[in-house]
Amino acid sequence: MAAAKHHDILAGLIRLHILHHAAEGEFFGNWMLEELREHGYRIGPGTLYPMLHGLERKGYLKSRTEGAGRRARRHYRATRQGRAALAVATERVRELFNELDKRR
Repeated sequence: MAAAKHHDILAGLIRLHILHHAAEGEFFGNWMLEELREHGYRIGPGTLYPMLHGLERKGYLKSRTEGAGRRARRHYRATRQGRAALAVATERVRELFNELDKRR
């Protein structure tokens, strides 16, 4: 897949994917990397973690740390603002999909 050269466009879809799972329950970064890979997104920790931190900084995600030292894991979940943003984005994606589907 030539997705790497379309990163700017796909980054929005990755963020929506993250919000979707964060609204379903907690996850940690390595799990999300694997989940995204299963859907064809080839990103590494150097892309994912700044994205997670940015979503948290903007109030869409909240995190907590479990464990200590090298075994510490940061768990992420959606905030109320994140769930509201996901609801709006879901409607917009559905509308866009319907338009794209008409082109077939």
